[in-house]
Amino acid sequence: MTTTNDLTFSSFGLSEPVLAALALKGFTAPSSIQALALPRLLADEGHLVAKARTGTGKTAAFGIPIVERLRTPGNLPRALILTPTRELALQVSQEIRSISGGPFPRIAAVYGGASIGPQLRDLSRGVEVVVGTPGRVMDHLERGSLDLSAIEWFVLDEADEMLDMGFLEDVETILSKTNEKRRVALFSATMPDHILRVVRK
Repeated sequence: MTTTNDLTFSSFGLSEPVLAALALKGFTAPSSIQALALPRLLADEGHLVAKARTGTGKTAAFGIPIVERLRTPGNLPRALILTPTRELALQVSQEIRSISGGPFPRIAAVYGGASIGPQLRDLSRGVEVVVGTPGRVMDHLERGSLDLSAIEWFVLDEADEMLDMGFLEDVETILSKTNEKRRVALFSATMPDHILRVVRK
């Protein structure tokens, strides 16, 4: 993970619980993608499109601002993170949970290839952050078990892989169900034409 020499995580005005959680994980200085994304996302305005490969610290780049801003319980999910695979959905949800430094935000991982029962229970209990694969998120939308009308953060993680797997139509449908004022952060290892078309939309 490439880091920037002149910055620390305290440079971004992060709360003590989050700083303590980052220290516990051994994070000492922000990576390049974190140094780019954190000021923008913590400023509470604007969207973000970033080119970032796996292993560059991009989960913390969007996860830290989300946990900073969603530290109080709500009635509906306020952040949705889409990932191309169940493995990544689990990884991202665990990473965000590990940097929260407290009981909130509550996180649910929803993905195919697993029983939907526990996911339904998690969602019914109330969560602030949903991490999921497009197919299973669509499933929950169709069942009425997931309401995206209060979403403030919409993150596409590994967008190029997601679209290569044929999820473009699902992603567009899911995005259309979210709050119009939500912020979008798109992270992709490459920026081919189909990604740029999504960006323009």
